[in-house]
Amino acid sequence: MKPVLQQLALDSSRRDFLQGRTLVSAAAAAAATWASTPARASSDSSDELIFMSTTKLAGLLRAKKISAVEAVEAYIARQLDVNDEMRAVVMNCYARARQEAKALDEKAARGEWVGPLHGVPITLKDSLDTEGVISTGATYGRQQYIPKKDATVVARVRKAGAILLGKTNTPEFTLGGLAGISAASNLLYGSSHNPYDLTRSTAGSSGGAGAIVAAGGASFDIGSDWGGSIRGPSHNNGVAGIKPTSVRVPRTGHIVDYGGIFDLWQQIGPLCRRVEDLGLIMPIIAGPDFHDASCAPVPWPNPAAIDLKKLRVAFITDNGATGRSATDDDTKNTVRQAAKWLEEIVAGVHEDAPKSTLLELADARSKLSRGDGGAFYQRLADKWGTKNISPQRKASMASAKPLSTAEMVQAWEQQDQCKSKMLKWLTSSYDVFLCPVSGKPAQLIDQEAAEGGGEAGRVNGWPYTGVFNCTGWPVVVVRCGASADGKLPIGVQVVAAPWREDLCIAVASYLESRSGGWKRPPI
Repeated sequence: MKPVLQQLALDSSRRDFLQGRTLVSAAAAAAATWASTPARASSDSSDELIFMSTTKLAGLLRAKKISAVEAVEAYIARQLDVNDEMRAVVMNCYARARQEAKALDEKAARGEWVGPLHGVPITLKDSLDTEGVISTGATYGRQQYIPKKDATVVARVRKAGAILLGKTNTPEFTLGGLAGISAASNLLYGSSHNPYDLTRSTAGSSGGAGAIVAAGGASFDIGSDWGGSIRGPSHNNGVAGIKPTSVRVPRTGHIVDYGGIFDLWQQIGPLCRRVEDLGLIMPIIAGPDFHDASCAPVPWPNPAAIDLKKLRVAFITDNGATGRSATDDDTKNTVRQAAKWLEEIVAGVHEDAPKSTLLELADARSKLSRGDGGAFYQRLADKWGTKNISPQRKASMASAKPLSTAEMVQAWEQQDQCKSKMLKWLTSSYDVFLCPVSGKPAQLIDQEAAEGGGEAGRVNGWPYTGVFNCTGWPVVVVRCGASADGKLPIGVQVVAAPWREDLCIAVASYLESRSGGWKRPPI
């Protein structure tokens, strides 16, 4: 059965939908459907409450085999056990969570179900506004800021029954961390640590999110991705994450929300232990809220309807970068293995990529991101009254040379031309594209950045993540391998054309079935 919001979007006229007349009826219909629909089937074999998939946990809650109170207490206990070492959760709301769990159990006793996430304990990236819970965005100007309302995605998962346990660490404004620190880090809370090796990076900017989900401290988290901020943490922490198609999910209530020259770069999506959970959570958070002016009313596709046997797949193992920016053999071998697994089931697999276009697109992105000399970041700091901004961003702003208006517009046009070339390349020959997330598994937290740093760190190569923020294409990251010593996870990006998250999820699910996906960390 199609999700209610999807069916309404199909059945309602575009004019009625855009005027918002279906919104109230959609919510009412969704509530009615959630109350009568059986829980989704799960393929997860885990029987440990804090490590099972969200889909499986939600089913057990719905079957009354686990209570919301039991689930909340188990996840709180796990956070208390690991978070002192990891510093992934930076603000908790345990008392409220316990009250909400008790209230949901009382509803369940009466046969009342709030939604598909009824009783599921979660965390959320600290860049998302949470009503009644301090939401700093990792900047001093908001160190005691308590929002009066939830961000749209927060309101949607809470309305679906999820219970918030706390907020997870991120660099300042999700864009600037501590100089020389390669992890989710900021002046307020310090650095997060990788659960597979506490000396290693969580990546950013949703680093606290990826780490706590990997460690079993939350059923899922919701992060944001401006240049790889969901995908990097998914790779480093061995979890599944999705950067959806640009403007599918509203950014209302995120500290970097919508509008301006970077509007289409920012996407919001979940980080989970299992790929099946992406298909559960995404339809809940997607769709217009009539505040984010760019958000599009596009129906959510069904990954289960994909016939893998018909798919054409391209892959690449190396972006051509050299020196410390080069892609290591473990990463290359992981992508090759993923491609070999797909050869057994899809119509065709070819090693191919439009490298010159990707390099050109990366160049355009670099120009655009630095072209205002840091004025965009300074406006954020001024908006929230932050005087002592991120050292990393301060250094970047000091070295950035602003472009002229003509140069900025030219870079924008260059980006859009490359987007068209990329789309023609993919859709004319392929359905899905595989590539690394990063050149290496999680690196040491205090290791110097690769030559050039940040987006420019792929010397002589294209950055594996940022280019897909520019195209706006959906990407799912799934763990497909590990470092040679078996300790550090390695993820693979599964990329598809706009609005084809169903392809990404279907292929990632198959790869997860072959690799085993997420594995419990030693912490």
